[in-house]
Amino acid sequence: MEIDAPALKETAQPQANGAKILVVEDDVPLAHFLRRGLEANNYCVTVAHEAESALADIFASCYDLLVTDLNLPRIDGVALIRQVSATVPKLPILVLSARAAIDDRIATLDSGADDYLVKPFSLQELLARTRALLRRNGRSPRNIIQVDDLLLSRPEFRVERAGKIIELTAKEFDLLECLMINAHQVVSRAAIMEKVWRTTYDGTSNLVDVYVKYVRDKVDAGYSKKLVRTIRGVGYMLTDTGRGLSYADDVA
Repeated sequence: MEIDAPALKETAQPQANGAKILVVEDDVPLAHFLRRGLEANNYCVTVAHEAESALADIFASCYDLLVTDLNLPRIDGVALIRQVSATVPKLPILVLSARAAIDDRIATLDSGADDYLVKPFSLQELLARTRALLRRNGRSPRNIIQVDDLLLSRPEFRVERAGKIIELTAKEFDLLECLMINAHQVVSRAAIMEKVWRTTYDGTSNLVDVYVKYVRDKVDAGYSKKLVRTIRGVGYMLTDTGRGLSYADDVA
């Protein structure tokens, strides 16, 4: 595999956009490499190692791009592509595969994939194809995420509410960004632990709850409209409205 060092260092000149990408790859080292390369370019990445968990993730969250291998355990990549295309037709699909034969590429594209990149590949080319698919899908890059009067700028590491700067630690910033990218959707403690701390949630730690309280105290303090909500027994949501919700605002 050709590893492009410059692509891994692009955080100096970010392509910040907040786009959510699901990577399905059963080769753990390669999955780690893909995550690092995409996250270095400010994409929000979730990794699944087999099709079943990928489908569960797709139905539970809103992704902007699916990047998948074909040689997956139990359910192969082509079957995954067909199911995703049938149920989430607007989700663009980029295939990464060692199958270089033209017949394999044609069959995969005909099954619903939008693009096909043969392994080994250049990370720079993967990033270029990612940008192209996101543009084609109407997912324009953005440096700033805004929910109501709360604004977050990843390149400047800046958070403001109603024009007032909010000072956050690095982890508090990452946590708030995770909630804002998923605004108006419930984000579970397990998902937060994976995306912010890159580890699994064992069901006993209160680390997420503690940090949500830190963020809530800084973001909501002094404002009549509370943006950080606790969905009791499920997780957390950042939203500017309570429409259609049944929630209890806990103090974590």
